[in-house]
Amino acid sequence: MQPHETAERAGPAVRVEHLSLKYGGQVALDDVSLSIGRGSSFALLGPNGAGKTSLISVLATLREADKGLVEVAGHDLRRASRQVRLSIGMVFQDPSLDDRLSAEENLDFHGRVYGMPGRARADAIDRMLDLVELTGWRETVVRSFSGGMKRRLEIARALMHEPQILFLDEPTVGLDAQTRARIWAYLNRQRCERGLTLLTTTHYIEEVEDADRICIIDKGRIIAEGTPGQLKRELGQSFLHVVAATPADHAALLAAYPGAHAIGAETLAIPAGEEDFVAGFLARFGNRLREMRFEGPTLEGVFLSLTGRVLRDRTDGEREAQRNAGRRAGRR
Repeated sequence: MQPHETAERAGPAVRVEHLSLKYGGQVALDDVSLSIGRGSSFALLGPNGAGKTSLISVLATLREADKGLVEVAGHDLRRASRQVRLSIGMVFQDPSLDDRLSAEENLDFHGRVYGMPGRARADAIDRMLDLVELTGWRETVVRSFSGGMKRRLEIARALMHEPQILFLDEPTVGLDAQTRARIWAYLNRQRCERGLTLLTTTHYIEEVEDADRICIIDKGRIIAEGTPGQLKRELGQSFLHVVAATPADHAALLAAYPGAHAIGAETLAIPAGEEDFVAGFLARFGNRLREMRFEGPTLEGVFLSLTGRVLRDRTDGEREAQRNAGRRAGRR
């Protein structure tokens, strides 16, 4: 039995009911309700400006909502904000370390802010540096760290006071795949060993394939929620990802398939629902394509179907790998 399965009986880690928030005249969150089980991994996905960071800011007591009920770790956010802050850790989207201090000094300062006694603080520093494999750099000034090392130190800092819930706002943005994998290994180890609850926003959809639940938010409203398997079964569809041979061919594809989604400047994702769709498509447009790739139901496809956008633009290297895959598929 997983930690979150037993802890669920104690009530949710996060409970939100009818939460709304406006910035000026702009709606950031519109009647949002959700529940996150204790010890679970919960992913919040959405395009830029969808309301993800606004929601985390409210949960972390950084912004006050206009209306709605919020409970975090069993504490009412309006009545017990201090207890909420003691119960959570936060990894911000933007760097927030003091790069003039050493790794040890950054952690020590965090422990002092949370009122940790000296011995407990020293023990936690040792544990956290060991957890993220930075013990050998404890006295090194953070300014000299790589991006991955800084991110690992930020995670160590967020875990210093042993929070029940960890909020992760784009925790691995800009990092290479190997560093991302290491960071998720640390986080999942904490979840399994002590029932840490994870609430993550990310543009790397592959990072949340194993999440317990995924919530998709757009324009401040929740538009889908479920397990990864549920979302793919109930909302997923197949797509043809194609690159036309010429601009005229690209225009012809758009005219023929108005439900197509543009991905970047060249690629179109065309819904391919019917069983004989691919054969008919090739008969009609096969000689007007530069690349083609078939994709069965995926979380990214669910996101694309619901929002009309991809979650994240590909890097140049990823685009090249995708082109190579398309060329190989075309030669079969």
